[in-house]
Amino acid sequence: MTLPAMALLLVFNYVPLLGNVVAFQDYDVYDLGITGSPFVGFDNFTRIFQDYRFWEVLLNTLVIFLTQLILFFPIPIAIALLLNTIMSARVRAWVQAIVYLPHFFSWVLVVTVFQQMFGGAGLVAQWLREHGHEGFDLMTNPGFFKFLVTSQAIWKDAGWGVIVFLAALAAVNTDLYEAAAVDGAGRWRRMWHVTLPALRPVIALLLVLRVGSALNLDFEQILLQRDQVGAGASEILDTYIWWTGIKTGDFGYAAAAGIFKGLFSVAMVLGANKVAHMMGEQGVYSKK
Repeated sequence: MTLPAMALLLVFNYVPLLGNVVAFQDYDVYDLGITGSPFVGFDNFTRIFQDYRFWEVLLNTLVIFLTQLILFFPIPIAIALLLNTIMSARVRAWVQAIVYLPHFFSWVLVVTVFQQMFGGAGLVAQWLREHGHEGFDLMTNPGFFKFLVTSQAIWKDAGWGVIVFLAALAAVNTDLYEAAAVDGAGRWRRMWHVTLPALRPVIALLLVLRVGSALNLDFEQILLQRDQVGAGASEILDTYIWWTGIKTGDFGYAAAAGIFKGLFSVAMVLGANKVAHMMGEQGVYSKK
């Protein structure tokens, strides 16, 4: 029964790894192909390390990631805690459905909604002008871009992330709440001493995974808004690889940047998991 899943994993996840050989070639996709393109060793990696623009883009990617980590990551936890306090199962189900419904929207729709709300001709700017105030255009503000994409990610995906935390809360023994209430613990004390400790292993695991995907921001989301604010504020590693590598036909450079991104992500996962072990959590894998 597992053979079809293993075959899919092999074909779509492991066989494509063989294509990384183009990172060590002066790859010509049109005439020579993989077998005919000459090997150039680590020249493509040398070009990456000598490209100051690459390091600027890497720094910008990490800045956007840290902004989302600080502002986005706690939101699903807070929503899960609020939903957990709703006694009516029907009301809780309705609220949860409304909150995570935007997850199924495409980024094109999400960006369009924000454009209609916060753009220069958006509803908020028009309302301000009608009431004698100066309008604004958040969609073309380079300094606000990292907060803009973070708010879009919160609206789209925060509700979906609640599911994991609600599942963890469902496994909490209700006797612990009753015992805490008997001891005189109020609602906030029960949340602090019972609910949050129950969520701590899940929070640690998801945090490690999130740190490991620090360079995996939403390519489509950024690309759709790249021209509005300029590449200086919006360029991330994926869009830079697409622009300088794939769009210009320099596939060797793009493959080398992809390998660098993969190794960087692995190092981030191992480092974050080590921190989780130091805090007494299991993380992605247990400490031997």
